[in-house]
Formats: sequence, structure tokens, C-alpha cells
Amino acid sequence: MTPTRISRLFEDCRRQRRGALIAYITAGDPAPARTPELVKALVRGGADLIELGVPFSDPVADGPVIQRATARALAAGASLRGVLEMARQIRQASPVPMVLFSYLNPVLRYGLEALARDARESGIDGCLLTDLSVEEADPYVGALHGHGLDSIFLAAPTSSERRRKLVAKYSTGFVYLVSRTGVTGERDSLSDSVAPLIESMRAVTPLPLAVGFGISRPEHLAALRGIADGVVVGSAFVRLIENNTDDPRLAEKLEALARELKAGLEAPGA
Repeated sequence: MTPTRISRLFEDCRRQRRGALIAYITAGDPAPARTPELVKALVRGGADLIELGVPFSDPVADGPVIQRATARALAAGASLRGVLEMARQIRQASPVPMVLFSYLNPVLRYGLEALARDARESGIDGCLLTDLSVEEADPYVGALHGHGLDSIFLAAPTSSERRRKLVAKYSTGFVYLVSRTGVTGERDSLSDSVAPLIESMRAVTPLPLAVGFGISRPEHLAALRGIADGVVVGSAFVRLIENNTDDPRLAEKLEALARELKAGLEAPGA
């Protein structure tokens, strides 16, 4: 595959000796029309890559904060097709890399080939399906790569060596490392399983490694500085949106939180 925005981002980060801040939001929360504005705020605050979460009625991998966001987005009329339109609007205003973050069911209903084509045309750079088994990834990966999109897979502390090698085989752009077992959500501290997971994945792939699940504070990002290539923050952003839905300064607050978290990735004195 030719280099994508995602691969170029991580190459730039490597040259600059810094980690990438990856920001997840549930697309369509609190309303589809507001998502492009909120993404712009995150980018102004320093987010390097945006994950657009596709609302789904049974988000089994997500904790209560993102589950509630999904419910709000669905009630507001969000859909996979609508998320692609949001991506199109974002792309018209920004070159920020974007990953479509979805469960498998909406993608199957849409059609793999159709999704890959329309995602590419909308400005999406890669896709991650949380509940797609990597053992059954061939048709999905083929469709994505055929349209120049990165395929991103998850590896967890419970992943066997065989599973890690399959994740390495089918992933492009970066590998998403789940820092702990369980669902998404804010945590007080990093899991002890993060460093061993990073080490085990480094042994099987040269791809950038991004750590997510439970990352919500600047000190979490600081602890991962130098050992992870990227850090994914989701629930902290989604909770701020939930708590400030009617605040006219929502975008400003989101930008400020992104800037605060980004500071955790910067070396002292940088």
C-alpha cells in the first residue's frame, strides 16, 4: 500500500520523537451537526488523529460513558452513512487523519466493499472493527486495502502469541493495544499489563503501537511517553461532552482538555 495519512503521521511523530494523541468521540453526540465542530476543537487542542465512533445499539466493548453517548447519538438520528457525511465535512476543513471506529454489524449491513469505497471518498484513512475476529479478517482487509485504507486491529493482554502475530499480519497504520481487560472507561491508574503487552507486540511487528482503554489523565500519557507511539483517549472526551452538552463553550473546553492531555506526551522542557 502507498503511505496513508496515518502512516505519515506516525513517521512524522517518530522524527519529532513524540507520541501521537489519538482522540475518540462518538460521532453524532450530542447531535450530528455538532461533530465536525467538536473534531476541529480537538485538533486545535493538539489531537493528531481522530477516531470517529459509529453509534451502535449493542456496544458491548464500551463502558457506561460511551454507551450513553451512543444512545444520545442514535436518538439524534446518527447512522453509519451519516458518520461518513460528518467525515466528509471534517475533511473539507482539515487534513487530520481519521479512523472509522465501529462494530461489525453496521458494516455488514452497509456492505464491506461499499463501506471501503464510501469511507475513502469521505476522507476516512482507516477502519477498526472492535468485534471482528482477526481469524476472519481476509475479506474485510482486502476491501479496505483495495481502496487504500488502513486496517487496524486490537491486541489485548490476554492475546496469545498466535493472535498477536495475526494482528501484526493484518494491521496497517498502527496496532491498537488494549491496556486492560474489560470495557472502555476512565481509570485512576495504568494497568501493569501495558509494558509487557507493548514488549510482546514489538517482538512481532515494526508498526506503531497505540495504547487505549482507561487512559484519561496527563500523567497516564506521561507514563507512556517513550514506550508507546500513540495514546488513545476516549471516555474523558466523551464525558466532557456529556457534562457540557448545553454549554456554548463546549468546543472551547474540549480544546483545552486536548491541550492538557497532549502536554503529557511532551518531554519536560520541550
